[in-house]
Amino acid sequence: MTVLNVITGNLDRVGGAMFTTPAADLAGLAAVLRQAGSCGSYRSRVRGLPEFSGELPLACLAEEIDTPGPGQIRALVTLAGNPVLSGPNARRLEAALASLEFMVAIDFYRNQTTRHADVVLPGTFALEHDHYDLLLNALAVRNVARYSAPVLRPPPSGREDWQILLELAAGIARRAGGLRARLHGMQAAFLRRLTPRRLIALALRFGRYGTGLRPFRKGLSLRHLERAGQTIDLGPLQPGRLPRRLSTKTKTILLAPEPMPADLQRVHASFGRAPAIEELVLTGRRQLRGNNSWMHNVPRRMKGTDRCTLWMNPVEAARLGLADSQQVVIKSSAGTLEAPLQVTDEIRQGVVSLPHGYGHGRDGTWLTVANANPGVCINDVTDHLLLDELSGTSAMNGVPVTVEAAQPTPAPS
Repeated sequence: MTVLNVITGNLDRVGGAMFTTPAADLAGLAAVLRQAGSCGSYRSRVRGLPEFSGELPLACLAEEIDTPGPGQIRALVTLAGNPVLSGPNARRLEAALASLEFMVAIDFYRNQTTRHADVVLPGTFALEHDHYDLLLNALAVRNVARYSAPVLRPPPSGREDWQILLELAAGIARRAGGLRARLHGMQAAFLRRLTPRRLIALALRFGRYGTGLRPFRKGLSLRHLERAGQTIDLGPLQPGRLPRRLSTKTKTILLAPEPMPADLQRVHASFGRAPAIEELVLTGRRQLRGNNSWMHNVPRRMKGTDRCTLWMNPVEAARLGLADSQQVVIKSSAGTLEAPLQVTDEIRQGVVSLPHGYGHGRDGTWLTVANANPGVCINDVTDHLLLDELSGTSAMNGVPVTVEAAQPTPAPS
């Protein structure tokens, strides 16, 4: 197989492809700083999984904690995440967190993950700090800009997430002492004065619509956005953005980078494996009423019938002798769950589905509403060994499972 390059001079005319011209351009800044991403520049200690864009996959966190040896993770900082519910083979990860020597959580919930923390540091709430959307403006269908000022005044002791992280890093550097401590102290002092607000102001000033170094030139600025108090329309997407937006040296898109053709043999072999007759494929699903685990602690979101059900096609249910609302057992190589069955033609044969974000009711959590509607955690049966081999990303869908009727609970004697 040959590696294909596409010359992108006419790409904008193919299928009407157009790209944004954001006021604060993250992609442009990354290109200037030569931050084009990376893959496999280093690997995890235990299983040798590749980094991707400077991050190791969550699938290897538990083993990096519970496997002794040089480089073993003994302390952890989490930021507004809940990997005990969102990570693969969640029960093993939960046990690993309990074995840490020290853990800090930056969060305002005591949830399934943060309950293991020695210190919980609540940052300011979304309405207590300002906001400018950097990421989604790069994916928008129209060029716009909006700055949102804080709605509420934070308490005097309130800290934003970036301030908490900065002080944690500075504190660790001070403990190290010597030249490193002095250098980190100078860096921390600089970052405290720089602030995200000033960074956004600089990005807007030197962006496509900004005033640049000419203060009397008409253009977009943070002060302009503040005075407007609403979204400013910067116009429709424009053709002709490619190939200038590409960061490759040749200004072309490599459709088949070298690792991909080399991996085709493994992929082809996996398609050749015939599933067992009783095997089904488990996928997750998201529900608008309870999109993530933290939404399950909102009373209005949890009204109505139980939505943590296993969806199954009627044909599949008939084949297995299962009925709607019946309790069933879901088994995988990683674990076992029990959930009520919902027979529906909204899912195809051979596939079953559980919603994401459930699995509440664990001891030590302060989630009154969620704990009253615990459901089950789909990631108790996802396998941390089932991965996309090239990036190391967990395969959270397509998990082979079996489903059978649950044994009735024996009546008390």
